[in-house]
Amino acid sequence: MPAPILATKLYIPPPRPRAVSRPRLIERLDEGLAAGRRLTLISAAAGFGKTTLASEWMAALTLAPGPAPAPAARGKHWKVAWLSLDEGDNDPGRFLTYLIAALQTAAPGVGGGTLAALAAPQPPSQEALLTALLDDLAAFPHDLLLVLDDYHAVESPDVDRAVAFLLEYLPPPMHLAIATREDPPLPLARLRARGQLTELRAADLRFTPAEAAEFLNDVMGLNLSAAEVDALEARTEGWIGRALKSLPQAPAFHLGANNESSPLAVAGAPVRVPITDIPTVEYDPAKLPASVRRLRDQIIAAAASGDFSVSSLATW
Repeated sequence: MPAPILATKLYIPPPRPRAVSRPRLIERLDEGLAAGRRLTLISAAAGFGKTTLASEWMAALTLAPGPAPAPAARGKHWKVAWLSLDEGDNDPGRFLTYLIAALQTAAPGVGGGTLAALAAPQPPSQEALLTALLDDLAAFPHDLLLVLDDYHAVESPDVDRAVAFLLEYLPPPMHLAIATREDPPLPLARLRARGQLTELRAADLRFTPAEAAEFLNDVMGLNLSAAEVDALEARTEGWIGRALKSLPQAPAFHLGANNESSPLAVAGAPVRVPITDIPTVEYDPAKLPASVRRLRDQIIAAAASGDFSVSSLATW
């Protein structure tokens, strides 16, 4: 009897209602699809919004066409599938089973023969199984996008070889996207040289000034002036969201308590901004830019003392 499938691994995360919209990044992702590239790689450390961006992209691809001209990638009828990977997917058989289960959410019946062969007492070789799956995908009549999220959880050379084989022979109607904290051991250089790779990295995911203002004022609800946003954006070099997400959980920040000139001070009383909705993320402080590490330490110290003023960032 085959092992049951954990359906939540196949769920596409819904776009977060308070997330910062990233149309410039969505446009770059769309360009890769329109150009017929095989792989999109979104590679950055934890907390850079990789999963959020990928889910926003998938939602945009599946929106009904509107009156305005759509990007070339969205002029097609895209089918989308999602697989969240974890340590258990280092087993090649389990990985292939979940891969096919994810594909079948968008393309019912695809890989059915491969699953049956995989369950046989003596299954065929991995290459034979993947070849049968690719034949099914080649016959699928729609454009198909599959996202493999958290690929960094995979450390199996056999799984890496399976994904590399799929990429080498991927039929034109299909596109693979990988979100990961580190570059996977796949033939990225060859794909790049062939013009088959779209890449978004930490430098691409950093906030623009406009995105920083949207994050601080609309998402965080800080109601900062343009000058204050500029000061914070400059001090974090565009890594505002990551810097704040790395803070310890606390009931609230105290803003402007001792700075009456700050617009955040109201009648001399601190403005309390809840941050309990900021998700906890795993991160390596050594990999943060030096400016972000310094700012993080200063914010923690100021928040602990109840004396944090965004206006004072320019002097830090």
